[in-house]
Amino acid sequence: MSDAPSPRDKTPEDPPQAPLIEHLIELRSRLMRAVVAVLVIFLGLYAFSNDIYTFVADPLMALLPEGSQMIATEVASPFLAPFKLTLVVAVFVAVPFVLHQLWAFIAPGLYENEKVLAVPLLVSSVLLFYGGAAFAYYAVFPLLFDFFVHTGPENVAVMTDINQYLNFVLKLFFAFGVAFEIPIATFLMIWTGATTVESLSRKRPYIILGCFVVGMLMTPPDVISQSLLAVPMWLLYEIGILFGRIVRRRRQQEEEDAD
Repeated sequence: MSDAPSPRDKTPEDPPQAPLIEHLIELRSRLMRAVVAVLVIFLGLYAFSNDIYTFVADPLMALLPEGSQMIATEVASPFLAPFKLTLVVAVFVAVPFVLHQLWAFIAPGLYENEKVLAVPLLVSSVLLFYGGAAFAYYAVFPLLFDFFVHTGPENVAVMTDINQYLNFVLKLFFAFGVAFEIPIATFLMIWTGATTVESLSRKRPYIILGCFVVGMLMTPPDVISQSLLAVPMWLLYEIGILFGRIVRRRRQQEEEDAD
C-alpha cells in the first residue's frame, strides 16, 4: 500500500480555509444577532400593532368625511395588516443595530482613513433614510391623499381596504427612504474617483429627467406623487455635488500643505 498522504492529510490548503470558515461563522453570528434584535423589537411592539396601524392610517383618515372608515375585504386582513406593519416597523427600528453588526464585521478589513469616513456615512445614511420616511408621512401623504379624496366623483364613497392601503404606504416609505440616500451615493462616487464634480454637473439635465422617470416608476401614477419624489431627489443630488466640492477642496488643500 502506498504511503502517499491522502487529500485530507494535505496542509497547504488549511491556512486559506481557516480564515474563511472563521469569517463565515462570524457573519452567521452577526446575522443571528440582527434577526434576534428584530424579533425582540417585534415582540415588544406587537401589543401596540393596532395603534401603530392607526397612526400610519391617520393621514388618510383625517381627510375622509366624518363617519367614514376603512374596510377589510379579506377574512385575515384585520390580523395580517397590523402584523405585517409591526414587523416592518421592527426592522425599521432595528436598522441602527443591524448596521452596527455589519460595521463590526467589515471594520477589521478597512484602513484607518476608511474607518474615519465610514462611520459618518453609516450614521448619515440611517438618518437620511429615516428623514425620507418622515418626509413621506408628514409632507407627501397629506397632499397626496387630499388630492385622491377630493378628485373623485361626489357620489363615490372612499372606503379603502386596510391591506391595500398598507402596501401603498410601505411602497412610498421605501421609495422616499431610498431616494434620500442620493447624497451618500453621489458623495461616494466622487470620493472614490468613479466620477468628478464637473462630470456630474454636466449631466444635470439627464439627472433631472431620470429623477422624474424614477418618480414615475416608484410612485402611484399621478403627477403630484411623481413630483413630490422627483424634486427632492434632484435637490439631494445637488447636495451630494456640494459635499463633493468640499471634499475636493480639502484634498487639494492637504496636497498643498504636504508640498
